[in-house]
Amino acid sequence: MPIELYRDANHCCVMFTDLVSDETEAVQANQFLIVNHGSGVILDPGGNMTYNELNLTMRRYIAPQHLDYILASHADPDIIASLDRWMTSTQAKLVISKLWARFAPHFCKIGKTEDRIIGIPDEGGRLRYGKADLWLLPAHFLHSEGNFQFYDPISKILFSGDLGVSLVSGYEAQQSVTSLAPMPPGMEAFHRRYMVSNKILKLWVRMVRDLDISMIVPQHGAPLKGEAIGQLLDWLETLSCGIDLMGTPQYQLPHARL
Repeated sequence: MPIELYRDANHCCVMFTDLVSDETEAVQANQFLIVNHGSGVILDPGGNMTYNELNLTMRRYIAPQHLDYILASHADPDIIASLDRWMTSTQAKLVISKLWARFAPHFCKIGKTEDRIIGIPDEGGRLRYGKADLWLLPAHFLHSEGNFQFYDPISKILFSGDLGVSLVSGYEAQQSVTSLAPMPPGMEAFHRRYMVSNKILKLWVRMVRDLDISMIVPQHGAPLKGEAIGQLLDWLETLSCGIDLMGTPQYQLPHARL
């Protein structure tokens, strides 16, 4: 069931939370559609498990031929493994970090992505669609080498990719989190392992504090709003993670047999 995060006469932001069944072995993932004046972009459309339902449900808001862009925060399978099918069913262009622009075609049949990939430079930029701009914010190493987040200045929603993730079911992801006391399931363990270092987190927090944010919506788990936004930024700013925690125990020759 689509969740409308924002809607006015000309603009809407829609979240899909439960296209991957909770009974499968796959991780829960959110997909997003933004429509402005009849033109649309899909953010992190997901893999083949989500394609059919997402393609059908999005038609309530926009016809596939009016989809301008497919945006990928990075190149993981849960982000764009369904790329071949989107390249077939639409004329949309893929927008992804320049680091992944030559890797993304591996998801597709030969020729499907020719002249249809826009590589984002490391510093990001603003992408025009309809009568609006979507901001492409650098979030490198959080957790991918070439990683971007997407900020919609109309709804003031920050689509944060793997930052702010919690490990909950698709149904639970429909319920906004307004406080991180207590912290949602899996959030601390996920960030300590998947984020690369506190140095990068500090740089990211310093950047996004300048944004007017109504909601932070990650690719996995529930949206954050209200007090939870500031609490997340304060927590991440001091979080030890990734290489901060790695040492000799993780780098020894293995002896155990799997």
